Amino acid sequence: MSSLLSLKGVHTHIGAYHILHGVDLEVRQGQLTMLLGRNGAGKTTTLRTIMGLWQASSGTVTFAGQDIAKRETPDIAQLGIAYVPENMGIFADLTVRENLLLAARQARSVDDLDTQRLEWLFGFFPALKKFWLYPAGKLSGGQKQMLAIARALIEPRRLLLIDEPSKGLAPAIVRNLIEALRELKKSETTVLLVEQNFSVAQALGDRVAVMDDGRVVHAGAMAELAENEALQQRLLGLSLGAHQ
Repeated sequence: MSSLLSLKGVHTHIGAYHILHGVDLEVRQGQLTMLLGRNGAGKTTTLRTIMGLWQASSGTVTFAGQDIAKRETPDIAQLGIAYVPENMGIFADLTVRENLLLAARQARSVDDLDTQRLEWLFGFFPALKKFWLYPAGKLSGGQKQMLAIARALIEPRRLLLIDEPSKGLAPAIVRNLIEALRELKKSETTVLLVEQNFSVAQALGDRVAVMDDGRVVHAGAMAELAENEALQQRLLGLSLGAHQ
């Protein structure tokens, strides 16, 4: 299976701080790749570097055959990459409808939204249809996370970058989120997902990359990591089984 996204020797500095130290990462077309690692390993910086929010100091970031390492964020988005940050990035005072309309760059009014695509999103996230005219700030944590993902998908995307979607959510809501992301996988959307909840990683991941100290120190099939507790302990300092 071909790579849609490839990072080779990527270094990123933020001010005086050297955060990424030569990241090598492959994200395969149509798969969900988990990006795991301890706090401070460089996972969020990797997503932000891909999206152009922080530019790589050196190395290449190749998307669909194009080097995007020096491109600006709007240009990267135009190529079909969407980013769901850890803080979700929704507008609390606007309704669900208004949040989705703002994210649809080609639509000037609700009438311009692709009805078929909206129904496709409602199939994943039915609460959004129920609370269509509800202020986003009054949604539950899980509903806000689903709105954030729906905003990223309101127009066709080739790659979705998601940063810790289950953080702070109750277990029942996490299970709903897992089911929604499983349904999304069936659409063959390519996803790079940062996650600290290892049961989520095991449930969703096709491939996995583990980061430590600004580098990718392990890459392979998620199933192989899930079955190897000694490797989990060495790479992550804990076992997936303890988090199920």
